[in-house]
Amino acid sequence: MKEKSKKKGTVKSTDAYDALIKKALGYDATEVVEEYVSSEEGEIKLTKKKVTKKNVPPDMTALKILLDGESKPISEMTDEQLKTEKERLLKLLQNET
Repeated sequence: MKEKSKKKGTVKSTDAYDALIKKALGYDATEVVEEYVSSEEGEIKLTKKKVTKKNVPPDMTALKILLDGESKPISEMTDEQLKTEKERLLKLLQNET
């Protein structure tokens, strides 16, 4: 499990990297919208609750940032290094789904 910082506004580099990977690969999100009304007695009651599931597609900009962050540009990699990187990314994609 990831450790989250308890200080508000503090982001660890691993959290940022994990978020970048999530954005690059795409993910499913659930959005909840709740509507409340106040009764004559002053009670607040939930009247409507809408739950929407949506798919956020992979982001090419995030993927480019990940690839640019590699130690060596892709154009300078050998065929063997490219094959290894391809296998690593495919495994990463399979683990995210």
